[in-house]
Amino acid sequence: MNKKNVIVSNVAKGHDNPIAELVQVACKFDSDITLESDNRRINAKSIMGIMAFNPSEGMSVDIVTKGTDEQEALVAIEKFLVCE
Repeated sequence: MNKKNVIVSNVAKGHDNPIAELVQVACKFDSDITLESDNRRINAKSIMGIMAFNPSEGMSVDIVTKGTDEQEALVAIEKFLVCE
């Protein structure tokens, strides 16, 4: 299991449809990917979960990955959320 805290940058500025694009990035990996913030935990592969979670600029988010490609998944989700 890998876990990392990131501060979300303006994902809406860097992406046309940030919610759908985040789910697409997460679905590329076999690992379980969970986003956590303020006692909320959601599956990053769930579009409804991401919509409810609503990652927005300045939000502190823990990315938790577990599985065979967990490190790669963590890096990809982090890059998406901080708009690198």
